[in-house]
Amino acid sequence: MIQIKNLKMHFGGIHALDDVSLTLETGRITGLIGPNGAGKTTLFNVIAGHYKPTSGQVFLDGEDITGLPPHELFAKGMLRTFQIAHEFSTLTVRENLMMVPGGQSGERLIDTWLRPRRVQQEEEAVRAKADDVITFLEISHVADELAGNLSGGQKKLLELGRTMMTDAKIVFLDEVGAGVNRTLLNTLGDAIIRLNQERGYTFCMIEHDMDFIGRLCESVIVMAEGHVLAQGTAAEVTSNEQVIEAYLGRGLKNKPGIVA
Repeated sequence: MIQIKNLKMHFGGIHALDDVSLTLETGRITGLIGPNGAGKTTLFNVIAGHYKPTSGQVFLDGEDITGLPPHELFAKGMLRTFQIAHEFSTLTVRENLMMVPGGQSGERLIDTWLRPRRVQQEEEAVRAKADDVITFLEISHVADELAGNLSGGQKKLLELGRTMMTDAKIVFLDEVGAGVNRTLLNTLGDAIIRLNQERGYTFCMIEHDMDFIGRLCESVIVMAEGHVLAQGTAAEVTSNEQVIEAYLGRGLKNKPGIVA
């Protein structure tokens, strides 16, 4: 689904991405790991249109999308979440979900005057979809709670729910498990697996919890110093000599275990 060719991103003399090439396959959950400063979030930002790369190309289903702005990529089915949740804190959970679909008639003042029935029908359909998402994520007990009052884990569930309110092809998850307690992390993991298996979502996720990565991801890409260091299963990359050295600064002889 995503093909990246020779991607470079320079900030002055800093080479945040240095000739990155990789492929994200349709229908898979791919993990992206690496030490702090490896270039993981920069890669996400370039793919998702927040940065225009210094050079290189990004393709979505064969179409060159390099440098397209986020709202155009959103319309093409590419979504991302952030390490720090970006909820509308003064709106309820349901209202946060209902805000997502674009092009709603109610957004145009003239339609509220001339086509009130159409606006009402669309709003009812969007509300029904939001309620379906709330049920899927098992957050009915906070459906009418202000999003600003949610716990960190509940906000991450809400972010995931917002990706379900549109026809997503691929979702980039930036540390979805950061700051989430183990119970809610399991709920998040279950939801991601179900979205992948039951609804065909493709995911790429940055994560530091290797147990979480190992549970969800069929393929894991390791980055270090702005380039791809290794790719394979979670077991393969965590036993890779180069990966261990990148994280721990020493080889297999002294390996105490690896934490991404």
